[in-house]
Amino acid sequence: MKKILFVCIENSCRSQMAEAFAKMHGMEILEAYSAGSNASGVVNTKAIKSMQEIGYDLNTHNSKALSQIPDIEYDYAITMGCGDECPYLKAKVRTDWDLPDPKNMNEHDFKEVRDTIENKVIVLIDEIKYNL
Repeated sequence: MKKILFVCIENSCRSQMAEAFAKMHGMEILEAYSAGSNASGVVNTKAIKSMQEIGYDLNTHNSKALSQIPDIEYDYAITMGCGDECPYLKAKVRTDWDLPDPKNMNEHDFKEVRDTIENKVIVLIDEIKYNL
């Protein structure tokens, strides 16, 4: 099982949705985690609603700080555009998806970010499967 960590600033939108999509599409090959460099402590209600629309309940998630996740070397650490807000993470592969923070976006734009995250997660899962 590959271990993937998704990181954004608050761990309330982008990284939460990425973790959810990883669980939805890659449960058989990976363990997904998410955290925030400055966690808000709550999952954004827009993210919850947006994911409910496609059949996933983000109410089961909690916003976590980096200090609250397992201190292990991850196979992949994916940052979501938080730039220098993200500290060093132990990971074999590190990449930044440079996604805009959707928390203040209208519903349409929020869904576009959600769908972009899903597509990126699917591509990542395909890459992992190819390399197994």
